[in-house]
Amino acid sequence: MVADARQLMSTARLLTIIGPGGIGKTRLALRVATEVRRVFPDGVWFVDLSGLSDAELVGRAVAVELGLRDQSDGPSIDVLSDHLADRRILLVLDNCEHLLDAVAMLATKLLGRAVRLKIVATSRHPLGVEGEQLLPVPPLTTPGPGELSSADSFARFEAVTLFADRARAARPTFAIDPSNCEQVALICRRLAGIPLAIELAAAQVRVLSVEQISNRLGDCLELPTRGRLAVAPRQRTLRASINWSFDLCSPQERTMWARLSVFAGGFDLEDAEQVCSGEGIERQDVFDLVVALVDKSVLHRDEHHYVQLEPIHEYGAELLAQSGDEARLRRRHRDWYRQQAAQADAAWLGPDQMRWLARLQREVGNLRTALAFCLAEPGGSGAALELVSRLWNYWIFVFGSYAEGRHYLDVALARETSPSPERINALWVNAWFALRQGDIEVAARLLNECGLLARSVDDTQTLVRVTHFTALVAFFRGKVRDAVMLLEEANDRYRAEADLAGSWMALCHLVMATSTAGDHERAHSYGTECLALCEAYSAYLSRSNALWAVGYGRWLQGDQRHAAALIADGLRVMRKTRDAWGVAECLEVLAWVAAADGDDDRATRLLGAARAAWRSTGTSIPGLRPLAACHDRCETALRARLGDRAFADALRAGEEGGVDDAVAYALDESTTREVTRTARPAQDALTPRERQVAELIAQGMKNKDIAATLVIASRTAEGHIEHIMQKLGFTSRSQIARWVTEQK
Repeated sequence: MVADARQLMSTARLLTIIGPGGIGKTRLALRVATEVRRVFPDGVWFVDLSGLSDAELVGRAVAVELGLRDQSDGPSIDVLSDHLADRRILLVLDNCEHLLDAVAMLATKLLGRAVRLKIVATSRHPLGVEGEQLLPVPPLTTPGPGELSSADSFARFEAVTLFADRARAARPTFAIDPSNCEQVALICRRLAGIPLAIELAAAQVRVLSVEQISNRLGDCLELPTRGRLAVAPRQRTLRASINWSFDLCSPQERTMWARLSVFAGGFDLEDAEQVCSGEGIERQDVFDLVVALVDKSVLHRDEHHYVQLEPIHEYGAELLAQSGDEARLRRRHRDWYRQQAAQADAAWLGPDQMRWLARLQREVGNLRTALAFCLAEPGGSGAALELVSRLWNYWIFVFGSYAEGRHYLDVALARETSPSPERINALWVNAWFALRQGDIEVAARLLNECGLLARSVDDTQTLVRVTHFTALVAFFRGKVRDAVMLLEEANDRYRAEADLAGSWMALCHLVMATSTAGDHERAHSYGTECLALCEAYSAYLSRSNALWAVGYGRWLQGDQRHAAALIADGLRVMRKTRDAWGVAECLEVLAWVAAADGDDDRATRLLGAARAAWRSTGTSIPGLRPLAACHDRCETALRARLGDRAFADALRAGEEGGVDDAVAYALDESTTREVTRTARPAQDALTPRERQVAELIAQGMKNKDIAATLVIASRTAEGHIEHIMQKLGFTSRSQIARWVTEQK
C-alpha cells in the first residue's frame, strides 16, 4: 500500500486515503509520510481534524499546527498561502469526513497558490476535489482455513501479527501455538482483517481464552448491529465487534464509555471525575472504571491524557445521545472548563501561569467543544462570552489565532445584547484581540461601547480596562504622549483596586510608551517596577514580555549591550511558550541592536527573520506605527551601507531560514547553515532507536505520533528526544530535523 501511495503521489498533488472507520487510514498515512519525507525538505506536517466541529476553523487549525500564530484579522488562507508559497511541504490532513466541504475548499485554494505543496488526506469519503487521487485501504491480510498451520507461519499475515501484538500487551504470557492458531486465524477472518476490530478482540485474552473469543464473536457477528446500520460489510463487522466489546462491559463501564464521549482530544482522571460522576457512578469509582476500559482497549493512555480512537468515540457519542443524559453531561463538561478557565485567569500573574498554559494547550479540543456547545444551546451565549474572556491572557498561546477568539465573541455578542457583566467584559476582551491584530478602528469602537455600558452600571474595574486599552489605541495611532497620560491614569487605578495583573500590564506598556516619548528616566523606573512585580510573584511568562519592553527602552537610550541581553533572556521563554508576536518583536529589536553595533550582515539577516516571524502572526510591523519608524530607519541605513544586492541576499537568507533557526541564530546557538553543517556530530553519536526517533522528528511528527509509530510510550519518546538534544548539542526539534536531512 505504501508503494501504491508513493506511485500515486508522483503524479498527483492530492491523495485521499479512504476507507471505513478502524481500517487503518491514519496508520497508512503516517507510514507514507515517513517514507516520502526526504522529498519534502521543508517538512511533513500532520493535522488531526477529528476534534474540530466548526468548519470555519479548519484553515486556522492547520495554520496553528504549522506553527503560524495567526493574529491577523484577515482570512487564515492568506496566512497559510504566504507561508507555503515557496516551500516543498507535505500536509497530512487526518479524519476529514465530517468537514468535507471545508477541507475540499482549503485543499483547492492551497494547492492553487502553493505550487510545491502536496496533501495526503484521510477520510471515509472522497473530498471531491479536481485532480484528487483515491487510495482505498484494504483490510489486513488474513489466513484462510489451514494456512496458519504453525506458530511460525503467523508472521506472513498482517491480521494475525496485529492480534498477537495486542494480545501480548493484554497478557504478556500469550503466544500463538498449535493449540490456538486455528482459532486465531478464524477470529481474524471473522473480523475481516479490520485493525480496530482485531485490537478490541485481542484485548479480551486477559479474561477469555482464544476459543471463547472466537465463539462469542461468531454469535455476535450473526446478529444485526444495534443503532445506525452501516451499509458496507466491513463497517457492519466493525460495528458488531464494537457492540461485542460493549456487551462484555459491566453496566457501569457502559455508562462510563458513553459519558466519556463528551471529551474531545482526551481527558485526565480529574476531568473524568468532575464530569462523569453522579447519577449511578460515584466519584471514587471513576478510576477503576477508566482502568477497566483501558484494559478492554476502549481507552488508550498517552503522555498526558486518556484518549479514544474515533470509531469508539463515535459509538460512545451515539450511546450518550440515546441515553437521554447528553444535555446534562455536556453542561457539566462546559461548566468544568469554565471553572478551569476561571482558575487559570486568577493564576495569571503568579508562579502557576506556566503550568496553566501547558494544561490549557493540552485542552484545546475540550475548550472548543465547550464553546461550540455554548453557542448551540439556547441561552448559552453568556457562557461563551465568559469562557473566552477568562482565557484572554492565554488565548494566543493556546489557540494560536486571535481571529478564532473574535469569531466566538462576535457570534455570542450578536446574541447576548443585554448589558450583562458577560457582555461588558467580552467587549474589552474583543477590543484587546482587535488591537493585537492591528485592527485599531474596530478596537476603538468596541471600547467606546464597553465604556458606555460600564458607566451605566458603575463597573469601575472595566472602566480601568477601557482607559488602559484606549491608551494603546492612542499609542498605535502615534499619539504617544496621550498614551502615556492614559496609561499612568490606568496604573494608578489598578493600584487603588489592588489589581496586580492589571498593574503589571500597564507598567509594561508604560515602559514602551515613555521610552518612545524619550523619557528614559521614567521608562527605567517603570521597567524596574514591572520586572520586580514579575519576580515577586514568579510570573516568568509575564517577565519575558517585560524584558522585551525594558530592552526596547534600553535600545532607544543607546545602551545596546544591555538591550540585547534583556531581549535575549525574554526570547528564550517566548520560544518555549510559542509567543510568535513576542518572538517577532525580539528579532526586530535585536536587528536594530546589531545595526547600531555595525554588524550589518547579522542585522539584515535578523530583519529577514523578523519579517518571517511577523508574517507567521498574520500582521506586519508597518501596522505598529511607533515600531515601524524604527524599522524603516534601520532598513534604510542597512541598505545604504550594504548596497541593494547584498542587502537583499542577507534579508532573504534570514527570511528563508525559518523562525526556529532564526531564534537559534539570534541567541548565538548556531551561526550560518554552512558553518553548522560542518560542525555537527556524526550519525553514530546516536543509538539505533534514537536515530529512528530523529528521523520521525524530521518528518514533523509530534511525540504522540512518534510513540504510536514505534509502539512505545509517549514519555519514552520524550526521553529519547531529550537524549538526542543532549548528545547533539541542540535546543530545538528543527535542528534535529535539519541534521537528519544533512546526514543523508
